[in-house]
Amino acid sequence: MVVTLIVFSLFAAQLLRIQGLNAKGMASKALDSRLRSTVIPAQRGSIVDSNGVVLASSVDRVDVTDDPTATVTYRKQIKDQVVQVGLAGAATDIADILGVQPQPLLAAMQAADKRKSRFLYLAKSITPQQWKQIAALGIPGVIPVASTQRNYPQGTALAPLLGWVNGSGQGAGGVELMEQTALNGTPGKHVYEQAPDGTAIATGDNQDTPAVNGDNVKLTIDNDLQWYAQNALTAAVKQTDSLSGEVVIMDTQQNLKAVASYPSFDNSDVAAARPNELLSAPFTQAYEPGSTSKIITMSALLNEGKATPTTPVVVPPRLMRAGTSFHDAEPHGTEYLTLSGVLAQSSNIGTMIEGGKLPAATLYKYMRAFGLGQTTGLGYPGESSGVLAPYKDWNATQRFTVMFGQGLASTAVQEASVFATVANGGVKEPVKLIAGIGQGNDYKAPVDHRKATRVISASTASLMTKMMEGIVSKTGTAPMAAVPGYAVAGKTGTANRYDAAVGHYDGVTASFIGFAPADHPRYIVSVVLQRPENGTFGGNIAGPVFAKIMSYALQHGRVPAGQKQPAPYPLTWDPSSTRKP
Repeated sequence: MVVTLIVFSLFAAQLLRIQGLNAKGMASKALDSRLRSTVIPAQRGSIVDSNGVVLASSVDRVDVTDDPTATVTYRKQIKDQVVQVGLAGAATDIADILGVQPQPLLAAMQAADKRKSRFLYLAKSITPQQWKQIAALGIPGVIPVASTQRNYPQGTALAPLLGWVNGSGQGAGGVELMEQTALNGTPGKHVYEQAPDGTAIATGDNQDTPAVNGDNVKLTIDNDLQWYAQNALTAAVKQTDSLSGEVVIMDTQQNLKAVASYPSFDNSDVAAARPNELLSAPFTQAYEPGSTSKIITMSALLNEGKATPTTPVVVPPRLMRAGTSFHDAEPHGTEYLTLSGVLAQSSNIGTMIEGGKLPAATLYKYMRAFGLGQTTGLGYPGESSGVLAPYKDWNATQRFTVMFGQGLASTAVQEASVFATVANGGVKEPVKLIAGIGQGNDYKAPVDHRKATRVISASTASLMTKMMEGIVSKTGTAPMAAVPGYAVAGKTGTANRYDAAVGHYDGVTASFIGFAPADHPRYIVSVVLQRPENGTFGGNIAGPVFAKIMSYALQHGRVPAGQKQPAPYPLTWDPSSTRKP
């Protein structure tokens, strides 16, 4: 009796400690053992174009998890009796709903059960409708986890620009990464009590911390222009058998309206993409632009008062500079060109003769002012600043080659920005891609500390525009870039293309950049084709693509045609005449 009383007294003391003195602590431990938590994902904000067209959005999805130790008790009615079908029955029933084979599901569940694991993903990103069917089965241990899936309705047309999200739903490239903070939102949390069979206790301690959805991001991009540019570029790359191609469309305020590159990829299946397809080449790929950079040299000459559009230039067949013999793309005898003719004929020799009037420091100053050698300041992931060495580091040959766009490198966005500055009366606006951030249709422009700067005078910009109009004339280098009914100002580019993969020059970069209408510019269009095999000169292969895209843009923007055609400056002068141009 004494021993029995001692034992019972010990039991009583323990019960007193558990239920009296430590009741709250023990209850808390018991509750903690039953509590489970899941993340409530924040709805990632949408990305829309300037007109509100959805470019990227998130749709509700469900991840299905399983506690195999509970699922083994799964019972269902077969004919007139309830039978325990366990893991095999659960795998078969779930597979039927998902439209997959049951064997892989069963194997995963059996392996998890064998190692006593109580957590397993059975399926990810299924539709809410599919989950409703699975939930109706009442399988013990099968629990839903809310998730979302990113949807890109515009497909490959915008994939390199928009980027993609990784497996955790975080931005991993392009605009998705650039605006990650705004788009992401703040996840919530769902806490619930779980019974031994893996089901949630309806009357248990359930608490929710709601998620805060991300903001929507509105771009300056026009989806219609983007779609048309992408298709025109794709056709051009295939027709010319080019390695790749880029198109940039912007307005005079440097709002990007289209940023296209080919090849592209499917941002819903990033694993299938090649590395070079993932980047938006107009931002990330720097190349030697060639003659489109002559716009900077000519603008500097005019702005510094070193020349006029009709300044006579004697252009010899070859020119010796820094121990190097330079020549133009096409063989010729001595030519008598005006400065406008030098630009229209894209003469490297004439550019060097006139550009030599500018000190290296002055030329470098204008290159920097136009935006070369620096990023746009947008913060776009992977954006290249291009290559522009300080003028003090230029070698003797580079001192002259930079005048016609070799010995430096820039991106398609930077080059388009140069022309947009001329089209805007000599004022360089910051390049813009994000129009606004907000909820619903309430957008606010992002804070932007970049300022507009004057690069050349309005009169210089006007002279440059008229000089560039001569380039698309019948005597210029790009008559195929003309747009019927509109005055076009532009410039060709054909540059030796350096290929870092092989360590030397390989093929050419062919381009055409211009704006229209020349007298009241609305759009700037840049077309770049990298290493074309069928064709060489920018005026012949990039010019027609420019004309096609610009024609569509002007019609899309409802810009009236039938405008006065230009009367370009004279391109040549007569050395026998006593009266010079």
